[in-house]
This record gives sequence, C-alpha cells and structure tokens, in this order.
Amino acid sequence: MQKRIRRSVLLLVVGLFILTGCAAALVGGAVVGAGTGTYLFINGELKTDYNYNFDKVWSAVEKTVATMRGTEVMPAKGIGTGHIDTVINGEKVRISVTFKEKTITTVAVRVGMVGDETASRMIQANIFDTLTKK
Repeated sequence: MQKRIRRSVLLLVVGLFILTGCAAALVGGAVVGAGTGTYLFINGELKTDYNYNFDKVWSAVEKTVATMRGTEVMPAKGIGTGHIDTVINGEKVRISVTFKEKTITTVAVRVGMVGDETASRMIQANIFDTLTKK
C-alpha cells in the first residue's frame, strides 16, 4: 500500500513540474529539462537547443574545437546532422549537431567514455559564446 502511495506522490510531483513549466526535474538520477536554453545531462551526454540554424551552429562548433585546440579532429557532416570527434585536453570528445527546426539546432556533447558533465558544460559554454559573438 505504501509503495502505491509513494508512486502516486512521485507522479503528482512530476506532473506538477511539467504543468508549471519547471526547467528541470530529477528523474532516476539524471537531470531532465524542458524547453530551449536548458541543459539535459542523460547517459553521459549534455544536450541543449540553440536558436540558430544548423549551418551557423555547425560553424560555431568547428570554431570552438579550433579555439579549444582540439586534436585528431574528425568531422562527419550530412544533411541536417553531423558530429565532430576530437581530443581536447587529453579527453576524447564527441560533439553532435542535429537539425530540429528551421531556427533550432540541438547540440550534444560527450566527454570521455562515460561523460563528464563539467567538461561538457565548458564546451557548451564556448559554443554559446561563439554563437553570440558579433
């Protein structure tokens, strides 16, 4: 009976987060966010949406890799999707770029084998800075 009550309370709390537009909720040990401008760190990958078209974001990712002195750079770009594998500060990094809408592009960053949230946030911050420079 108590298990059922706990489950109901958890569902109610999660439902309230969704209805009130809360930016993030803790679900199963992973941070889950909703909406543009938030970060999601799931399964070792830090994702966010940028309000820019795919080509502009791809260019910003390339500039970020160069600025952060990425080595062993291996880009793979297709129509509306691509990724860059590189080594930054001795860690393997994969930055994936995916078209979402005309002016919304998703960027996912994984640092290392299991993911390093702090390093991924640093790379995302550099991408954002590159995008917002005039």
